[in-house]
Amino acid sequence: MSYYYNPLDEACKSITGGIPCQSEITLRIIEKESGEGNFSAQTCTLVLFRDGETEQRFSLQARNGNFEITIRFNQCGLYFYRFELDGRGFGCGEMREGVISNYPCCWQITVFEPNYKTPDWLKGGIMYQIFPDRFYKSGNIPIQEHKILRSDWGGTPRYQPNEYGKILNNDFFGGNLNGIREKLSYLKEYGVNALYLNPIFEAYSNHRYDTGDYMQIDPLLGTKDDFDRLVEEAKKYGIGIILDGVFNHTGDDSRYFNRYGRYTDLGAYQSKLSPYADWYNFYEFPEGYDSWWGIAVLPAINEYSVSYQNFIYGKDGVLKHWLHHGIMGWRLDVADEIPDFFLSALRTSVKEENPEALIIGEVWEDASNKIAYDVRRRYLQGNELDSVMNYPLKDAIINFMLSGNNTELRKTIFQLIDNYPKQTLDCLMNILGTHDTSRIITVLGEQHCGSRDEMAIAKLDVRQKEKAKNRLKMAALLQFTLPGVPCIYYGDENGMEGYKDPFCRRCYDWEHTDDEIRSFYRTLGMIREKYKEVFKDGVYHEIFADKSCLVYERRLSSDDDIIVFINNSRNQYNVSLCGQYTECLTEKCFSEHFTIQQFSFGILHRVKDKVKDKMCHYVRHI
Repeated sequence: MSYYYNPLDEACKSITGGIPCQSEITLRIIEKESGEGNFSAQTCTLVLFRDGETEQRFSLQARNGNFEITIRFNQCGLYFYRFELDGRGFGCGEMREGVISNYPCCWQITVFEPNYKTPDWLKGGIMYQIFPDRFYKSGNIPIQEHKILRSDWGGTPRYQPNEYGKILNNDFFGGNLNGIREKLSYLKEYGVNALYLNPIFEAYSNHRYDTGDYMQIDPLLGTKDDFDRLVEEAKKYGIGIILDGVFNHTGDDSRYFNRYGRYTDLGAYQSKLSPYADWYNFYEFPEGYDSWWGIAVLPAINEYSVSYQNFIYGKDGVLKHWLHHGIMGWRLDVADEIPDFFLSALRTSVKEENPEALIIGEVWEDASNKIAYDVRRRYLQGNELDSVMNYPLKDAIINFMLSGNNTELRKTIFQLIDNYPKQTLDCLMNILGTHDTSRIITVLGEQHCGSRDEMAIAKLDVRQKEKAKNRLKMAALLQFTLPGVPCIYYGDENGMEGYKDPFCRRCYDWEHTDDEIRSFYRTLGMIREKYKEVFKDGVYHEIFADKSCLVYERRLSSDDDIIVFINNSRNQYNVSLCGQYTECLTEKCFSEHFTIQQFSFGILHRVKDKVKDKMCHYVRHI
């Protein structure tokens, strides 16, 4: 005999993913017929430990050749576990389905607060991210001192340092809130229901991550009235606005630090008697102070300042102020540099104002077990975040597209489903690119540049562009159909190119459009809208996988499912079906079977009132 354990199989673990505190789960090691190396175990032990605590050992009961145990989790936290069969380690292998080894690794259980709930309005929907200065310009743009207003929409952003070796980021192209409002109908064509805006508050730089005044809209973007009109008009289209909250640092040219004396308030840099003095940590006043990653223009915030806490999440604080203006959530910049207590209080403040407001954290790793500055974080245990930016999935999708090997992608999908609470999983921000990464089509085109000067002028040639477009379609299909919510970085739906910052932040080219890519993204949006309930709550089930082909299912019920296939190879595969399916991209119908062609992809939906056996899919390599 051999033994099998897979935490995504409900026969092995009765609750998939994270579990609510005070709940019971059954864990089961299943006996299977096997070939060489068989043995019949007499005992099985569960080795369990809560993060940072001593391990506990529990004996499993033998039942019908299997071993099982039911255990109750009474404390929130992160737990790790493995099994021992007759004293031999039984842990997770490459795909975590269970292997015998002398050095087993551990599976994970995230135990979260019983009342943990995430906003439903986003689930099953589509996000769109906009870098405000570069999306669309409408009307006259005011001229501001110290800011260079450019007239060459679409020109290369300034990237070279000045004579003092500093990159000022003070050139602006004039994209504004009214411009975004004028393009809401365009966004709706793609099925967008959430609009995430990079910072819009008054700031010196074009990226606006150096906040100058949290309570004011940057004048180049418009006024509060312009913002209110945008929010109200977006609601008419069914779109909620999510703002970027930069609460770990401010700009040195801000109302609060006021290094250059441009504000009337007495800033922390100017005097120890400033009302903002304890917002910052000075080790040698005034020139020596903590800053974000040592960047002097971004003085770091002391989150332990009671004054600052009240300013951000107090009764009349920043969070509630903008929630009163109708926004539907916050994306938190560098969330791993914000203390847990601060995130917890922030969540309380936001949810008091609007329980359906979304809180997304910028976390680049697995957020369930992230360690930041030697501290294990508690982002997804019910008191902090609703969602995070899904960088692990982005990296895994790109790896599959470039290598043709889906091992890393399958492993990542497995870990996300196993480690995250389902309410988090269903509203993950699934990205292929952001303002901090190279454009996805540039990455998939595999054109390599050495210097920033080369990056500034680089463009894919015809062959590279065609290859990249085909890969982009595959990548977008995964992004739109795996658990979570796809987030389109502005212009990706138009094939925008560009290397990392600032070349990934160019102006949207409204004159030259790639109708092929645009049409594909619109089709994905329509499919996601048509089968919204499946994508909102449907479980993930892998049907078939080899090195280069992946077939999976999103299932809501026995007669409501979506089958997705991605074949990134020259191989062909026969698929046996029960009943009739429609391929949603081509609208072709298939009955009983079809062939997955080389380098192909698609979405199959079952026609109603046909056979409803959920185990009837069979795929084999030709």
